[in-house]
Amino acid sequence: MSATQVLLAADNVSVRYGRSEVLQRVCFSIEPGEIVTVVGPNGSGKSTMIRALIGALPLSGGTITRQPGLRIGYVPQRLQMERGLPMTVRRFFDLPKRVEAAALESVVEKTQVRSLLDQQMMDLSGGQFQRVLLARALLGNPHLLVLDEATQGLDQRGSANFYQQVESVRDDLGCAVLMVSHELHVVMSASDRVICLNGHICCQGTPEVVSSKPEYRALFGSGTQGALALYRHHHDHSHDHDHDHDHGPAH
Repeated sequence: MSATQVLLAADNVSVRYGRSEVLQRVCFSIEPGEIVTVVGPNGSGKSTMIRALIGALPLSGGTITRQPGLRIGYVPQRLQMERGLPMTVRRFFDLPKRVEAAALESVVEKTQVRSLLDQQMMDLSGGQFQRVLLARALLGNPHLLVLDEATQGLDQRGSANFYQQVESVRDDLGCAVLMVSHELHVVMSASDRVICLNGHICCQGTPEVVSSKPEYRALFGSGTQGALALYRHHHDHSHDHDHDHDHGPAH
């Protein structure tokens, strides 16, 4: 595939926080229309890598090349909103600048948020809130949709619904999707390519190839047991054993 068809490429990307190097020499690229998922234990640099790719963090080494005019839609891991701030979903879509009616019409249809437009942001359920964030990320008609653990805090059904929606958006818009996820069962069914990260890229390839790699198994075990081990690992770090919401700090 020629370089002109690559949307974004990371070449030997490294990121430091103070003296500690969180990412070391990360190399990969994303092509139009593919769904690429990044997996890795807590503290492995997943969110750091996403933020570096969208230009929100400085690099300590390497380069990131974006296709000229590349439009990125970003759904964050969580969005802090001022409690009690009166704001409807419709008003939220108009920040920071008023959105064209035609663009809004197309997006609310795709993400099934039409019925939420007059609701207050603070009254939305977790699943509704994430759908609204997804809709907002799509308003700019992105070439690349970036999701940083966008289903955190949703139950299993909510997560499955959200990922199905992402897949149908990809099919409709033809955009590529880059997502960070800790839900291995979903990743393995919904991704074209998986990147296994632990400070550096341990392995990458199709879900079938990655799940059979010794580096992947060393981190996650095998099969569903691996998914459960990762889920426990994720929650042990958040000190939140009682329910399915993780409000610990992003790593």
